[in-house]
Amino acid sequence: MIDFELYKILQNKNVARALKFIEKDAKRTLEEQTQLCEIPAPTFEEEKRGKYYYQLMSQLGLDEVKIDEYNNVIGILKGRQEQPGIITMAHLDTVFPQETDVSVKNIDGILYAPGISDNCRNLAAQLSIIRAFKEAGIRPETDIIFVGNVCEEGLGDLKGSKVIMESYPQVQGVVALDGTGMGTGSIVYGATGSKRYEVTFMGPGGHSFGAFGEPSAIHALGRAISKISSLEVPQEPKTTFNVGTISGGTSVNTIAAEASMLVDLRSNGEQELADLEREVLEIIQKSKEEENARIKKDDQENQLKVENKLVGDRPAGMQDPNILIVRAAVAATSALEIEPRLTGAGSTDANIPISMGIPAVCLSGGGQGGSAHTLEEWFDPTNAHIGVQRVFLLLVYLSNAT
Repeated sequence: MIDFELYKILQNKNVARALKFIEKDAKRTLEEQTQLCEIPAPTFEEEKRGKYYYQLMSQLGLDEVKIDEYNNVIGILKGRQEQPGIITMAHLDTVFPQETDVSVKNIDGILYAPGISDNCRNLAAQLSIIRAFKEAGIRPETDIIFVGNVCEEGLGDLKGSKVIMESYPQVQGVVALDGTGMGTGSIVYGATGSKRYEVTFMGPGGHSFGAFGEPSAIHALGRAISKISSLEVPQEPKTTFNVGTISGGTSVNTIAAEASMLVDLRSNGEQELADLEREVLEIIQKSKEEENARIKKDDQENQLKVENKLVGDRPAGMQDPNILIVRAAVAATSALEIEPRLTGAGSTDANIPISMGIPAVCLSGGGQGGSAHTLEEWFDPTNAHIGVQRVFLLLVYLSNAT
């Protein structure tokens, strides 16, 4: 059963014209997706891709296009009323180092390249949406702010989204565009929160034979990892932990003076995340104390120390699936004869507005993809325009565009 408001939107001749344009624009969209992918953009190093995205956006007739001091690219389609309405954002950065080969290979119609789906598809989708608004002469009632934002991935810690939301705190809603792996019908309406720590144990070190008995940073680290790996966490809301990297030590015959690990803690529940964080920090402290207990009684000045540095903090939160932005996303999906799938929570740019009480969803810009965050990442453009049409319809709905 189609939503009545969306039914009225679909009767608008300009909207019908825009939807047809998006389908015809698919080739250009794919070309821009490829061009963007072939510009390396590791987190914290998005400037070059951002400048190219700015050039592309500047050609589309928006009322204002700029790059802010953090390298976020911002374009504004002014509404009939001068007030911030809706933000749509797609992140510029990838998880891959600068030297990664990001050239796109087309094999039997499937595109292969690191970052081709996550997130170059969605950057290109935004450009097609802007063209559709302009081509069909559709103007929103309130401003639509299009953003190519930095620092979504990893230790970027959603910095770009945080900056944008600080700049536009009065917006009515946010549509984040990310990935393709969950399919065109996926609607993410919750925020998976995370805490990330760089944990470093530090001690006096020494010769493995001559200084035997002194505390070892690696031994303490091992104790901590063993205890963390034995934790039991809730299945609902989903809660997880991971020790992602470890480093330290000098040689096989040296007591390690320093050892570090990066720890990733996640949950769809704010309280569950806080509880897990407390448990892990207690484990780290206890592991230090247990290793120090091995010190000779006359050598207490050489105690092991530990430093816990918070390097990532993404807020958790859930929204009622019956709020307007979710219902509108469902309606836009159904209108295109795609089965809507409410997929709960994810770790996306939508986390920030959700944590601020601003309605937000995360969608994909169409197509199918897989092997994200690997060198084998791929994108299938078959009927990818449908995803662009879905986001366009949602923006028309939310901005009351005519």
